[in-house]
Amino acid sequence: MSIGMKHGSRLLGMATALALSGAIGPAWALDPGDTVDNFRLLDHTGASRQLYYLSDMKAVVLMAQGNGCEVVRKSLPELHALRAKYREQGVELLMINSNLADTRDAIQKEARTHGIDVPILLDETQIIGESLGLQRNGELMVIDTKGWKVAYRGPLSAGGTPYAANALDAVIGAAPVKTAQVDASKGKGCDLKFPEADRRQAHARISYEKTIAPMLIDNCVTCHRQGGIGPWQMNSYDMIKGFSPMIREVVRTERMPPWHADPHYNVFSNDRSLSKDQIKTLVHWIEAGSPRGSGSDPLAELKKQWPEWELGQPDLIVEIPAFDVPATGVIPYQMPMVDNPLDHDVWVRAVDFQPGDRTVLHHIIATMGASAESVRDGGSLGGYVPGAGPMLLPPETGVLIKKDAKFFFQMHYTVSGKPARDVSRMGLYFRKDPPRHQMRSAVLLNPGLKIPANTKAHTESASKTFEHDVIVYNLLPHSHFRGKASDFVATYPDGRKEVLLSVPNYDFNWQTTYELKTPKRLPAGTQVTHSTTWDNSAQNKANPDPNRVVPWGQQTWDEMLYGVIRYRYVNESDAPAATPAKVSQTSRD
Repeated sequence: MSIGMKHGSRLLGMATALALSGAIGPAWALDPGDTVDNFRLLDHTGASRQLYYLSDMKAVVLMAQGNGCEVVRKSLPELHALRAKYREQGVELLMINSNLADTRDAIQKEARTHGIDVPILLDETQIIGESLGLQRNGELMVIDTKGWKVAYRGPLSAGGTPYAANALDAVIGAAPVKTAQVDASKGKGCDLKFPEADRRQAHARISYEKTIAPMLIDNCVTCHRQGGIGPWQMNSYDMIKGFSPMIREVVRTERMPPWHADPHYNVFSNDRSLSKDQIKTLVHWIEAGSPRGSGSDPLAELKKQWPEWELGQPDLIVEIPAFDVPATGVIPYQMPMVDNPLDHDVWVRAVDFQPGDRTVLHHIIATMGASAESVRDGGSLGGYVPGAGPMLLPPETGVLIKKDAKFFFQMHYTVSGKPARDVSRMGLYFRKDPPRHQMRSAVLLNPGLKIPANTKAHTESASKTFEHDVIVYNLLPHSHFRGKASDFVATYPDGRKEVLLSVPNYDFNWQTTYELKTPKRLPAGTQVTHSTTWDNSAQNKANPDPNRVVPWGQQTWDEMLYGVIRYRYVNESDAPAATPAKVSQTSRD
């Protein structure tokens, strides 16, 4: 559960302030005037939505929705009319489904059947609905975005009085809300059930020694340790207690652990996310006050040794030429080349990288070939990004390094305010025997992209058609600070479409390669389209300049649509006869 270095100091200060104020734990029934904590959830269409992102709105209306609830269904005409009236006045309308029995597919069907075109947020762990104090489907909250306070909670209207509309008029006009709370009418089958809300005393007995500390060791300590990339160390109960408010916040907003794939599409072997049960347990323990309980402190007693190379000593270590990074300024991408010291061909089974100075090194991309211009689809050696592990190839595959090949590196450095010297290394692990298949890489890119200024969502794409049967092993989307979402969609020869990967909450700080747990076979003629959506608005706090039309470029103030597919041919004999990829580029807003 590592926190990106870019945001670490800010969050550390937030955690300290909250810990000192004692502001740990939810209000189990938020009343008018109470603050609504930030959260992020996927909606029923697969889009990622964060409450505080809507700070440019004047108010947010959030209604509890449940499949089959007649109160909700009957309120839809009034709800849609409310949205039509207030949308242009700066009001966002959302629904939230906290029903444990309602699956995403079922919610999508409910929305189609009953004409719900309002985003329905999926509260699958119930931790958000619990913290909001929701009682039944059909009730709603009007949230004033100035301070994120509850301005009104209750039904849309009752007895002919439009309570929600009246509250919105008051919030928009910066006036007090006359009626801030009304009991929502009970509808048959509409009461919400939050099993964990009745177990608050049990939450105080969750064992730090047996449950919380082992969970953190398994999921978080690999980064939050001495020498790790996390900005603070999980080395004792006292550290966890002090950072508990921040841990709750980053789990609720899905910033930690750093995993961004939509679980609705495919399963990935390198999934870093917590399970639903782990999320509930961790958040409820924190909301209970992070009790120490009895027993030992596994974090303080942890004696694990972290090896220099995760896979053991490499067969060949390639040292990348040193680079002196200045304290300030803009650094063009460095493109060093290193001669291959071997006098014979080798097959590679794994690649790992040791960054020299993580404070200034953002990423490494490694390729090999006779020359930089000759690098083709078999020439990728992976790379380094924060949080990445070794690239371990499937047993039946390998990457061939010819004895006359050279190693080429793309080094992206950023300044840190003080001079630094980076000496990074690449470790190569060899196969004993040639593999049955050669691992290959296809790059889908669109260098002609133009992202309009002050645009919250602009999408462009690139496609590749595979002329032979292939097996796809992993997928990597890449963009810069404006990147908002990415996906890879396969269109099969019969016209059927399948989402191979959806990343609805892209984060530039974590450049993840998504490893398919079950490799995907794509028949000849399959087209894979890689799309990226960018947020070039002021609401994107990482945006270097929302007033600029953004072109393709290597530096992070420009943008990229760059996707990598690693694959092999089903029949290796197809490889020499493979025709060049058919690549198309499209854009849409």
